[in-house]
Amino acid sequence: MSFRESRLLQRWGLLAGAGAVVMIVVAGGVVYLTGGTAAPTPSSVDSALEGGAAADAGAALGAASGAASVAPSGSAAPSATTKAPVAAGGWVPVDQGAWKAQVDAFKALAVDPVPAGVGNLPEFRADCQYSHSLADDPIVFPGLAGASHMHSFVGNKAVNADTTPADLMKFTATTCKPAQDHSAYWVPTLYDIASGKPVETTGFRVYYRSLMSSSAGVLPMPNGLRMISGDAKKSQPTPRGARGQFYCAFYGPGDLDGIARSTNGNWPICGGTATLHFMMQFPDCWDGKHLDSPNHKDHVAFGGGNACPASHPVKIPAITFDIQYGAKGTPEGYYLSSDKEGKSASSMHGDAFVVWDVATMNSRTKNCVLQRRTCDNYGYQK
Repeated sequence: MSFRESRLLQRWGLLAGAGAVVMIVVAGGVVYLTGGTAAPTPSSVDSALEGGAAADAGAALGAASGAASVAPSGSAAPSATTKAPVAAGGWVPVDQGAWKAQVDAFKALAVDPVPAGVGNLPEFRADCQYSHSLADDPIVFPGLAGASHMHSFVGNKAVNADTTPADLMKFTATTCKPAQDHSAYWVPTLYDIASGKPVETTGFRVYYRSLMSSSAGVLPMPNGLRMISGDAKKSQPTPRGARGQFYCAFYGPGDLDGIARSTNGNWPICGGTATLHFMMQFPDCWDGKHLDSPNHKDHVAFGGGNACPASHPVKIPAITFDIQYGAKGTPEGYYLSSDKEGKSASSMHGDAFVVWDVATMNSRTKNCVLQRRTCDNYGYQK
């Protein structure tokens, strides 16, 4: 690991906070993460499938993750007007019958032939562009338009406060490639302090990958899975060398912290051709029972030692946001919509509302993550 890579490692405090051990890898001009935690207690994936949710919840969840949402490609999409039920306390149960059907289809799926020269990084991805901005959050404030701070959305173009998984399946216009990714991803909007104008993302790559040294037992994500990484309420300075800050990305010698800092010290000023970037990691283990939880984190967890904890026994691809901004930094610096007063980067966070064409999710997970082969937006990367 180079000095530059080790410096980049230091600022992903969210991984350290989750107890994860991370390795920085640079390949093809792209920086990415792998890693894990101390070994948890392994447990059977089948036990999660057998656990189920409340008897009446599964039937009610047709719109949240139901059979139509997770049926093979080509099946009818559910009505976009059907709203996802939320159980008391904010737990959203998965439709166990639909989830089992997806797992069965995944296990029966044959692996595509691997062309010569394909790399061994266990991942697939979606490359997305900025779509729109709204003060909405269909995960934290479902049905409450304007209740959130401003968010910058990428992916599904139809997302607003009322969005459900069924909506994402029906309204499939997206800024992501491949088009089979109907998901919505969003982060707090970044603003230039001097001008007061938003600085939108110019590149937004979403990796789905293995963080472990073994992909044995990994399963595809169920449609409707929701999760958040980071803490929107955090307001702490992010000086040079701090964890969880924006960094300067470049392909050549330089300083990830930039050639200078903003006046308040919280933001780097990038030199040369470098621009502001942020990288964000989501967990790789799921409880197998819930698509969401009250804090939007308790239904997922970080694994380690090539296994998931007994409480979250289902190994899933780990989402990583690699976000680029077309800005180099200024003396005045920036602020996030989630912390206008603090004007630091510590409140940076991300939301993932996962809905894919199920056949594509299954095949990518099997060919790329389970077989530990590098894939791009369309399959094996040659």
